[in-house]
Order: sequence, then structure tokens, then C-alpha cells
Amino acid sequence: MKLAVTGGTGFVGSHFIKAALAAGHQARALARRPQPAQPGLEWLPGSLEDGRSLQRLVEDSDAVVHIAGVINARDPAAFETGNVAGTLTVLAAATAAGTARFVHVSSLAAREPTLSRYGGSKAKAEALVEGSGLDWTIVRPPAVYGPGDKETLELFKMAKRRLMLLPPRGRVSMIHARDLARLLLALAEAEQPERVTYEPDDGRPGGWSHKELAHSIGKAVGRRNLALSVPARLMRVGATIDQLVRREKAKLSADRAAYFSHTDWVARPELQPQPGLWAPRIPTAQGLADTARWYQQQGWL
Repeated sequence: MKLAVTGGTGFVGSHFIKAALAAGHQARALARRPQPAQPGLEWLPGSLEDGRSLQRLVEDSDAVVHIAGVINARDPAAFETGNVAGTLTVLAAATAAGTARFVHVSSLAAREPTLSRYGGSKAKAEALVEGSGLDWTIVRPPAVYGPGDKETLELFKMAKRRLMLLPPRGRVSMIHARDLARLLLALAEAEQPERVTYEPDDGRPGGWSHKELAHSIGKAVGRRNLALSVPARLMRVGATIDQLVRREKAKLSADRAAYFSHTDWVARPELQPQPGLWAPRIPTAQGLADTARWYQQQGWL
């Protein structure tokens, strides 16, 4: 197959491209900066704001896999630009090119659109996909982790320091980036259009409590840690401090604090992909240990 990929330089996108090339497919992806050449992969200079580069991206493609998105921003308008307007331009390009199959990566945050600007923008993007007329499939990943991820890296760093400050008590589902990439590829390869929304996870019923996950990360880095739940109000204070101290490198914004403080980010069993299509292969305890080793090898921990 010829696959058109957005977000190919990102964490999930890089795992997806690796899986697609390993399966013998050809991939074409956008990049703002020059990227290393790989057999079977064509990098196109451009962005979601560049209509001409999008036309070249989707030309003669068998499926579009839309992974690009904004997950953290100091400017609320960036969510609308990256997640809503960006999705609309990719849909328009796919429609004009006659590429019917469209795999869209959303987020569990779309279930609670009033909770955060991020979730609201993801919900709007989903509505655009559903109304597009294409043979679409929406995937709402839970917390994604794995080698190369700079978001969950913060949790590993806290675990190594033996003190983990967690959101208010709640539960969350997890998925390894390689498992998510396999699902996205299976959906791009599927012969029949789906027009369905999936919420995949690692196969753990009911997900993980925040403290269970914290202790598992601690085990992955070889530390017994103290895990403390932080009230939502203090999470917001912490977001303000992080923005002041780390500025553009801040990981905790007020929007993310609101998102993290929600008590239920567990993938729903009724929206799991059918076993004949896909099933997770990487148990999270093993995946966390492998990720910790990768971080250490890269000097990130």
C-alpha cells in the first residue's frame, strides 16, 4: 500500500512509519525540517497549513493516517489551529485526491469536550471526520508510552527521585506505542470500511489506578517510591509555577491540569477493536521496564 502519514516525525508517527515499512508498505510523510532517508519512505517538506504539500502527500495514496495534533499549548488557539483546522485541511485534501480510507488518531479526551480545550478540539475534529463522507475510523488512544516518548518521561524522572506527585485519585488505561502503531496499520490495511470509533488499551480490565501505575514505573526504574495524590486545586497552582519556571518547556499547563484531574480515563470495553482485527501484545509492566532501559541508554534518566 501507499500510505500518507501526518505527524510522522512525532512519537506515535515514528512508530507507525517503522511498522508500515516493516510490513512492506510505502509511506509518504510531511516534515518541517530535513529527515534521514529511509527505503520505502518519502519525506515531503511542508505542514498542515500548506495546501500544496498536503496535495502531494495524499496523491495516489491508498489510505491517509492522520496522527498529527497538538497535545500541549500555552496559547488556547493553538488547539483549534492544530487539531481542528489541521484535520479539516487533511480531510479536504484526501477528498479531493479520492483517497477513501481515513484513519484518524484522536484521544480519550474527546469524551469530555468541556473539561479541557484539548479535549474540546479533539471532539470537534472527530465530528469533522464523521461528517466527511470518507471511509473513516477514529482511534482514541489512552495514555501512550514507549521509547521516544517525552511526555511520560516526566513520570519516570519522578520515580527515580523516589517521590511521585500524582493527579487526584482516578484510573487510566495505557497502551504501548508499538501496539498502537500495529492497530493503526491494521485499520489502514482493512478491506472493509469501518466508520467506527475504537478505544484500545493494553488489555488490563478497568485500567490502572494512578498509584498502581506509579508503583509499576518505580519498579521499572528500580526504585521504591512514595506516590502522593495532589488535589486538583494544587495541580492548577503547579501548572502556574511550571509555566513561570520552564516557560516554553513547561509540561503542565492549566489545560492539562484539568485533563489530568479527571477520574476516569479508562478505555471502554464495548469500544475495543475486535480480536480478529487486533489485540495488544505488550504487557504494560514489561513495556515500562523496556522503556526505562531505553531512557537510560539515551541518557534521559
